[in-house]
Amino acid sequence: MPAFVIAAEDPATPDIAALVASHLREMHACSPACKVHAMPAARLAESDVIMFAARVDGELAAIGALKALGPLEGEIKSMRAADAFRGTGAGRAILAHILAEARARGLCWIGLETGRHPVFASAQRLYAANGFRECPPFAGYVSDDFSLCMGLPLA
Repeated sequence: MPAFVIAAEDPATPDIAALVASHLREMHACSPACKVHAMPAARLAESDVIMFAARVDGELAAIGALKALGPLEGEIKSMRAADAFRGTGAGRAILAHILAEARARGLCWIGLETGRHPVFASAQRLYAANGFRECPPFAGYVSDDFSLCMGLPLA
């Protein structure tokens, strides 16, 4: 597995913004517009979100963000490995970093919304392997044929 260097970064950084835009295009290609909950780079730069980037020798490998839902809960947003780094552990590394950050901030629970389309199967497996389980909808989401809510107690 490559040595990933993970740090908080500005979502407007050109390579991060390009990966976020690619992620949004893929989400729109496999989900109805009303079911695309991925955030554009400008939203990921707001004060309630912290964007993390995993890099190998400066090259962007993966991104993921932690969004505050309140003082004790958070949400994972915009998890995505760059195409060249899929299957290298980049997604696992960024997820582990986000979970460590959530725990360091004293969060007791973290959730995420993902899709049920087959393109999301590897993401679902990654989350399940890290203890996430299907949970009731939260933060205005609806679980249905397109959306799946998953959560993980951190305390």
